[in-house]
Amino acid sequence: MISLKNMVVFITGASSGIGLACTRAFAERGARLVLSARRIDRLESLSKELKERHDTDSFVFQLDVRDQTAVQHAVEMLPQEWRDIEILLNNAGLSRGLDKLYEGSVQDWEEMIDTNVKGLLYVSRAVIPGMVARNKGTIINIGSIAGHEVYPGGNVYCATKFAVDALTRGLRMELVDTPLRVCTVDPGLVETEFSMVRFRGDETRAKRVYEGLHPLRPEDVADAVLFCATRPPHVQIAEIIMLATAQASTTLVHRAR
Repeated sequence: MISLKNMVVFITGASSGIGLACTRAFAERGARLVLSARRIDRLESLSKELKERHDTDSFVFQLDVRDQTAVQHAVEMLPQEWRDIEILLNNAGLSRGLDKLYEGSVQDWEEMIDTNVKGLLYVSRAVIPGMVARNKGTIINIGSIAGHEVYPGGNVYCATKFAVDALTRGLRMELVDTPLRVCTVDPGLVETEFSMVRFRGDETRAKRVYEGLHPLRPEDVADAVLFCATRPPHVQIAEIIMLATAQASTTLVHRAR
């Protein structure tokens, strides 16, 4: 196990859910954090919390990963003491709706593709060259069981997560002659704001997703991310697929009655 003390870790989508849990987990291990999200007020509160609890130094900024120019500018304008990013966690992502493909919203499709695929590409393109130049780094992408199995109504969301899987595999091949590591953590049902976002604030519908079972918690996923990040340098955790015990596939879930 390697120490994360004073390592610079860049986390996208750090203001809630899995990103927030990972932020807290890395802070507990003594990392220095570069945090981005669209909700800057949440990041500022989080930065204060981490300083008070763990004496963690952090640099926070508002960022929509769909904006390539903003992503590139943000990375280029990082203060000198924050530029040597050693761990990149591509976490920002979302889903919209469960419409059939032929009834789907083009706006929803674009939001998912622009965030889950192009956003990951933009951030990776801005950060990874520095890692290659320094000959050091770990890239961890948050994928999904939906990147391995398609389910009814998940058409475009699943396609974006299949893309994350393909991009992760391709990048690992391209970096095989370097010390850089490329990992993906692919969870099933995790109780976060995910379903609230998917159903645009419909709380009743969102709650039904997790009824009758004990889903994964964001902290469970953070444990897996930390495992990837803390292996010895010669160990690369290529892929972790993690499910709640009551979930066997995207569609096979046991719910207590």
